[in-house]
Amino acid sequence: MRKKIARSKTSVRRKPQKKTSFFAKKYSVLFVLLIFIFGLVYHYRNSLAYYFSFKSDKVLTNESENKRISDIRNIQVLEKHQDKVIGIDVSQYQGTIQWNLVDTLEQKHLLRYVFIRATAGNDKIDSKFATNWIGAKKAKLIRGAYHYYRPNENSMEQAKLFIKTVHLQKGDLPPVLDIEKLPKEQSIVNLKIGLKRWLALVEAHYKVRPIIYTGENYYDDFLKEEFKDYLFWIANYNFYREEIKEDWLFWQFTEKATVSGIKGNVDVNIYNGDAEQLGFITLE
Repeated sequence: MRKKIARSKTSVRRKPQKKTSFFAKKYSVLFVLLIFIFGLVYHYRNSLAYYFSFKSDKVLTNESENKRISDIRNIQVLEKHQDKVIGIDVSQYQGTIQWNLVDTLEQKHLLRYVFIRATAGNDKIDSKFATNWIGAKKAKLIRGAYHYYRPNENSMEQAKLFIKTVHLQKGDLPPVLDIEKLPKEQSIVNLKIGLKRWLALVEAHYKVRPIIYTGENYYDDFLKEEFKDYLFWIANYNFYREEIKEDWLFWQFTEKATVSGIKGNVDVNIYNGDAEQLGFITLE
């Protein structure tokens, strides 16, 4: 009788999985970053070329004029909207403006209109409104006046202050209600009631429906549906936004532009149409 030989079970040894080294991960991230940067440079290649050639020319002639649009995106946006009408908006924060010098942006894009802050809240008249209003007319720019709305102040008093301050004429743009802040002392429902009262009183006085200015998120979250009968002027400076939306009348795409005759940064706006169409919305 044969003896059974007991065989020991051979344990299967698995090869340990190789762990991704720190350096491999680092280089992978670096590679992705380089691809992103390359894509970004390629996307803005024309604007970069224009920007650097423009800057180098200015260094040779006048260093003070070297302060033009510093954001490459701004140039890209302007190049994509050559068929649209460009304008600016100003307030007392721009100081004393030399309106006889205000004509183009980047010595290339003709400025055709300007929105000027007239009032804020129920008691504030912009200290430069009167001079800016006259100066813009002399510069042959289409003028518009706007009111900065303070949510926690009486809407009717705010409307009456604007009406008392702003005397619109034929060829001027419709009045603008600037709403940017959320209320601290009232509900959103009451805020909307106040906005509607301001809009109604101003429309009754000037016989034209006002334009509403606000940020894109504010527009989407609070105003888009309930104020759909109004035309909107939207502010959006985000890097990804390069073209105006169809339902925006105006787009404020930057707050960091330089215009001759104005010290410091200036907001720049694009009208969603050509010069002839802009004339259609002015007062008759």
